This record gives sequence, C-alpha cells and structure tokens, in this order.
Amino acid sequence: MDPLSPDLLADTRDLITIGDFVRWASSRFNQAGLFFGHGTGNAVDEACWLIAAALHLSLPLTPDLYPCRLTPSERAEVIALLERRVRERIPAAYLTGYAWFAGLEFAVDEAVMIPRSPIAELIQHQFEPWLDLDQMTAVLDLCAGSGCIGIATAAYLPRARVDLAERSAEALRVASENVRRLMNDAGLQERVRVIESDLFSALGGCRYDLILSNPPYVGRAELAALPPEYAHEPEAAFAAGAEGLDLVLRILHQAPDYLSEQGALILEVGNTADLLQERLSRVPFVWLEFEHGGEGVFLLHREQLIDYHDQFAQAMAAP
Repeated sequence: MDPLSPDLLADTRDLITIGDFVRWASSRFNQAGLFFGHGTGNAVDEACWLIAAALHLSLPLTPDLYPCRLTPSERAEVIALLERRVRERIPAAYLTGYAWFAGLEFAVDEAVMIPRSPIAELIQHQFEPWLDLDQMTAVLDLCAGSGCIGIATAAYLPRARVDLAERSAEALRVASENVRRLMNDAGLQERVRVIESDLFSALGGCRYDLILSNPPYVGRAELAALPPEYAHEPEAAFAAGAEGLDLVLRILHQAPDYLSEQGALILEVGNTADLLQERLSRVPFVWLEFEHGGEGVFLLHREQLIDYHDQFAQAMAAP
C-alpha cells in the first residue's frame, strides 16, 4: 500500500467511524464525477462496497455498523482503497476482485467484463414466461467472459448442462476459476464445461436448447465516448466494428446450426438495438422487458432464425 499524502491525511483526520467514511467517500466520489454502473448505481452503494471489502465485512453494511470506530490500520486501508477509486477510476469490482450476478458472487479481474447484464433477471425467473423450463437441458453461454451467465443458469436450472464458449484464454482462466468456486459449493461442476472457441468454431456438432449471449456490440463512436472506468475493461469485450453489429450478425447467421428443433436464442445488443431493428426491419425480434432495468435483449426461436437466414447473410455482406 502506497503511503497516504499529507493532504489526504489532513482531510480525513476527523473520520473515525464507518458512517463517517461512507459519508465522506460518497461526497468525494460525486465531487470527482465518478461513473457508476459496474455493479452499483450511486456513490453511497459504491462507498459501502469498497469500505466493506477493506474491512473484510459482508454487504450490506447495516446501520448498526455505522457507529463502529476504525483502528488506525483499518483507516489507512479504507482511505487507500477509496483514493484509488478516485485517482485511477478503477471500477470497484476490479479493486475488490469480485462482483455479483443473479445473486451469486463471481471472481473478476481486468481480463473480463464486469458482470452486469440484465439477462440475470431472466435467469433468476428461470426464463418464465418466455421459455419452457423442462425443455432446457442443454444451454450455451456464447462469448462467456467470466462465465457469469452460464454458471448462473446452471445454478438456477438444475437439469441443464451448460457450455461456456469464449475465445480469450485469459477470460477462460477467470471463467474456470468461477466454475471451481461456485460449482463445487453447489455440487454442479460436472454440468458445466469451459470451451475455447471463437463463437461456434470449436463446438462441432453440439446442439443446444438455449443459446445465451452478451457479445461485443459497441461501435467505434460509442466506444470512444465511454467514461474512463470502461478503459479498465478489455476492449475486445466491447468493440464490434464500426457500428457494433459485426458479431451480432454472425451469431444470428450461424445460431440455427447449433440449436435444437425447439431451441431459442437470447442475445443482448444494448444500445445497438435500434440500429439492428432498422437494418433487419422484417425480423420479428421479441424485445424482452425487465422489472429492474435494462434493455436491448431479444429472443428468437430457431425456426425464425432459419426463416430470416438470407437477410442475416445480406446484412453481413453489406458495406
């Protein structure tokens, strides 16, 4: 831990309790114009996350903990972590090494995007009312990153076998760690497989009842305008050509070959949803709605993907 500057020590000398630090950090974060959206939505929650991590406490920080006084060494740890968040604009998930998704805690580092997809809500509701739980025995998490989508699906769908497909070897390292950490506890490790694959290239003749994917879908202009916090995430997890549709169109074109007869594709495209709908205006995308926020996620069944296969090919070939 780097020594704290004299100015910072002076600014924090009257901060004694956990509550003091929650208030001070929240104000400091807002003053610095930090971006929240990598696991929390506001300065108070972000402050609580970092303070709890520094003090080895569980979240949420309950009100009875706020009057608790910190020791000198605890104060130094808390201040140093909070200051890194401000000075380096590193998201809290990377500073702490973990993030939550669908109620589960996942290990993360800068090799993977921080879990935050609205698909978590679908998983927690076991995909009702959109899909039949009994028909989902084989699931693919495509562009799996940390593995959060696929592992959470395995946890919530006790009959499903799940493949995590990812092209980045470093991301696969993180996904494998999460399989070991979470699946061992739940006794589910034998149902989850980690595969190095550029989209479907290494999946052979596998067929799935459900393909879930949060692929790269950010165009160049949007990528350049993202807040500084995003610079700590791997660019390959975002960048998808000039308009953000390169991988999305490839998935739409290839997915039918890897779906069972009654299979379905659920794909997140975020802010490129309007552009995708414009380019493929005849495709009957079912845009899913979320109780707790989130958008840009659609569902298509295999038969629909087959029906519009030529349109996907034409869109891929367009300049």
